[in-house]
Amino acid sequence: MRIRQFALVLAAILAWGSPAESAPKENWIGAWGFVPTPLPPGMTPPPPAPSVIPVPLAATPTPTAPAPAAPLLIDNPGSVPVVIPDSDFSNVTIRQLVRVAVAGKRIRLRFSNEGGSDVMMLGAVHVGAAGADGTVLPGSDRVVTFDGHGAISVPASAPLLSDPVDLPVEALQKLVISTFVPGTLPRSHSLFQYVAGGDQTAQPQLPTQRLVRLTALVTQVEVDATTANAVVVPFGDSITEGATSTNNAFRSWPDRLAERLAAAKSKWSVVNAGIGGNRLLRYGTGPNALARLDRDVFAVPGVKAVILLEGINDIGRGFTTLSPQDPVTLEALIAADKQIIERCHAHGIKVFGALLTPYEGAGYASPAGEQVRTGLNNWIKTSGAFDGVVDFATATGDPANPLTFRADYNIRDKLHPNDAGYKAMGDAIDLGLFK
Repeated sequence: MRIRQFALVLAAILAWGSPAESAPKENWIGAWGFVPTPLPPGMTPPPPAPSVIPVPLAATPTPTAPAPAAPLLIDNPGSVPVVIPDSDFSNVTIRQLVRVAVAGKRIRLRFSNEGGSDVMMLGAVHVGAAGADGTVLPGSDRVVTFDGHGAISVPASAPLLSDPVDLPVEALQKLVISTFVPGTLPRSHSLFQYVAGGDQTAQPQLPTQRLVRLTALVTQVEVDATTANAVVVPFGDSITEGATSTNNAFRSWPDRLAERLAAAKSKWSVVNAGIGGNRLLRYGTGPNALARLDRDVFAVPGVKAVILLEGINDIGRGFTTLSPQDPVTLEALIAADKQIIERCHAHGIKVFGALLTPYEGAGYASPAGEQVRTGLNNWIKTSGAFDGVVDFATATGDPANPLTFRADYNIRDKLHPNDAGYKAMGDAIDLGLFK
């Protein structure tokens, strides 16, 4: 009798445990990112970014920097922006274009109100695969929910993760995320997005849309990855963000790295953590690198490596004659890099040091600053402190004068790359670092 009772109990335990054993294993990793930039206490928000409407190229002078894309979600250099007065963007649908680095069985979205001081309302959210003309591909539209609800309020200074969305994606696939915002937007790190009045989230194409630089609502896309199991986070300033690449065309150096890793069929994803104006030691259009490391690197699911390209804004702004900000010493920058390395290593994350790109002739360049830049690059190359080195300086420098940016890789400010310069940077990274 006891044997029979034991057998029944054992069978019940095995039956109870079998569903968990057969359940599919989740593998959530970061596949796209755009960093929010909350303001520190007491700092006034920057003025609102201007709206833009694309018009034919012949209607306006040729711009001096890459123009935003045309009103389709694809690159079209035949249009340039015309600045119009900014509006109070409320009761609008905002459509954001992203490109995931790796394939996955499903996705989930990270919304951010980290730059807001009040609750942000999301009235409805849809996501779908982007067609070549910018429309949502038929059959791919999905409703995004939060704990089963289609509308949600995001608390002040907080992020919010959506429920998993059953939308399979391929590596380098573009998605459009449409969010209806019944209230107003917080001011934070912005990018070019598409805007139309009212709730248009279910529409394949936004009617009478405008291309506007607005706060990014979605700051990360995660995928339940099919093959990838690791993430590299490029960590830096505008040169890492890709601020001077063609808008909505995915031509930053992290984007190029993602393309190369996908072509090599590696198991690595890429999540960009660049912020224009960012600095190692002080606030500069976002918290300094040491302050944001936990949120923008350690919180990325699947992170295993960082490419660190920071310091040129510290050097440039520290030695400018117009508004010196704590003249930066080489020792201080090295100490900051060492802090990042130690904190990453404590989390099992490798750190690859990137050599700062040339800046001679830039608006805030100086001989004293060049000495610090050269000294920092020499330390990155020779100290052995990093797990690997990426030589962006040689990749972008003029062969006749390595202290100057190559003219055909620059947007004429002698500091920022153009699309060709970003490609050269992405191609300079040794993929052997990711084996």
